[in-house]
Amino acid sequence: MPNIDRIVLSFDRALRTVSAQAKSSRPYPAEAVATEDTLSEQEKKHSAGLMRVNHVGEICAQALYDAQSAFSHTEEVTRQLQHSCIEEEDHLAWTASRLRELNSHTSFMNPLWYAGAYTCGVIAAKCGDAASLGFVVETERQVEAHLAGHLKSLPAHDERSRAIVEQMRVDEVAHGAAAQALGASETPQPIKMVMKLMAKVMTSTAYYI
Repeated sequence: MPNIDRIVLSFDRALRTVSAQAKSSRPYPAEAVATEDTLSEQEKKHSAGLMRVNHVGEICAQALYDAQSAFSHTEEVTRQLQHSCIEEEDHLAWTASRLRELNSHTSFMNPLWYAGAYTCGVIAAKCGDAASLGFVVETERQVEAHLAGHLKSLPAHDERSRAIVEQMRVDEVAHGAAAQALGASETPQPIKMVMKLMAKVMTSTAYYI
């Protein structure tokens, strides 16, 4: 694809992502779950904070996968990253829908989150496909642990949020496994530590803003 076309497509995807225009290709996991009427205002606020964090995570996932697929070195890796990106867009749409149900908002810092994650994706891709895939594996490993923590932290009777988070967790595990199968290299420990630190800053900020 010519560079100018790639730039235009990436810019269009970025605008749709940060402006909450994501659309799901799969059914909403909470659709079959009865709407709860027992959540207190404090519980709704906590659930919304967690779902806002998850929504920001999906903003970052869109940026990462878009950058990594755009600068990957083989068609096979590009296809896998683009497939994962589609499923991550489902997550983006689901978390946005849940935030609306909870009468809350997405993060006001979404453009900043997207720009930072896209930069990280470009750097990872420029290190070669094995390193880029390793970055995916470690990212998904950390995200899966983060989602498992949310399943424990969500109000016990917030089944709609729980259904969304559980399906996201299953998908993230699959994305990591697919990247591993394509020949991911092990991410160096210092980079893993930096990733954890960046994630901590993001999650602690996005919960509120």
